[in-house]
Amino acid sequence: MIRETFPVGLLGCNCTILGDETSREAIVIDPGADLPRILSLLNKHHLILRRIVVTHAHIDHIAGATDLKRIIGAPIFYSKADLPLVAMMDQQAAWLDVPVPLIAQPDHSPNDEEHIAVGGIEAQVLYTPGHTEGSLCLHLPSEKLLLAGDTLFAGSVGRTDLPGGNHPQLLASIQERLLTLPSETQVVPGHGPPTTIGKEREMNPFLLDE
Repeated sequence: MIRETFPVGLLGCNCTILGDETSREAIVIDPGADLPRILSLLNKHHLILRRIVVTHAHIDHIAGATDLKRIIGAPIFYSKADLPLVAMMDQQAAWLDVPVPLIAQPDHSPNDEEHIAVGGIEAQVLYTPGHTEGSLCLHLPSEKLLLAGDTLFAGSVGRTDLPGGNHPQLLASIQERLLTLPSETQVVPGHGPPTTIGKEREMNPFLLDE
């Protein structure tokens, strides 16, 4: 599988491209900004974008999704539980002093444990509310890979002081949905360096008392 992960935008959101080497079909996760770079990497690997997946509707993760859909035509997947955050996109933009992006409603709001299959790529949706009401992660068991959004970070967890945040719910989501995955699972968080489930289970200071 082709995988490109790179920071985009003012807050360095980790955008990820997953591509199947045989079918050349691809998924883009969290296209928050820097569409020229995303398009360049899709072209570099000769990939056809089939799905745009947004882990949650904070501006740094979702801002480029609608424009990317307009350019390529791929449908956007994110949770309808985060539509209240979309409705306050003007406030989100004001927090960062950036223009208000146009954000479309999701073409599909996936169910918990729903499988998203593109070419030879198969990912399972894991709902992990807490950072936002509709936060989701993508788990690819065959790749031992978890795209965690802003739920779990290397040595930290997602903030819960913004609208829709709930700290006890976040910790429950991590404990019940993520730390139960195999220890060797690679974690790509929404910001910052990668980690593993095993490392966070053993060393994450926000989880050790749970």
